[in-house]
Amino acid sequence: MNAPLSPLSAVSLHDSQIAIGPFMPEDAASLFLWMNDIDAANLDLAFRPIDWTAFQAWLADVGRNHTRVMFAIRKVSHPQILGYLALTNIHAVHRSAELGIRIGATVDRGKGYGQAAVALALKYAWQNLNLHRVQLTVFAHNVRAIGSYRAAGFEEEGRLTHAAFIDGQWVDVIIMGALRPGALEAVAHTPVVAEHPRVAFAGRA
Repeated sequence: MNAPLSPLSAVSLHDSQIAIGPFMPEDAASLFLWMNDIDAANLDLAFRPIDWTAFQAWLADVGRNHTRVMFAIRKVSHPQILGYLALTNIHAVHRSAELGIRIGATVDRGKGYGQAAVALALKYAWQNLNLHRVQLTVFAHNVRAIGSYRAAGFEEEGRLTHAAFIDGQWVDVIIMGALRPGALEAVAHTPVVAEHPRVAFAGRA
């Protein structure tokens, strides 16, 4: 039986468990704490604390930056924020973007919330942004996240050896990508157009 939808989840992208949608003013305190969580940072980026002034500037830019879309992650039946997800570096020509995600509290990790949110974000990328490709990077030691990304539709495309220095040691970075469903099949069936021979015009070398 599906959980009842909260009013915000009802108007957001959602499945039977998770919704991704806009930030609310009451989310700010949780976002600020999660961005300054050193243990969580060790799973996806080099830690650098952010002060309140810089955080407010970042938050104000969320709705103005057209190369980025940010989502709050929530349970469909609860308004409290669980984490956040971002599609960044959205490129209109290449129809590509990069994905990043963080589930805030340790107790909420490993329950499939991140995987569900990523799947919803990919659906949004294909159906609303008309993107062709979404990619991400993940530390090689973050095995749980790698499995979650694979389950959501990403494939490993490469490894950067000792590409990040995290918590006192070098770690490898895994590159993963997801293509729009049917993209490779469409390319395979695209007819090859023969190059037209050049026509020589009188009076030109």
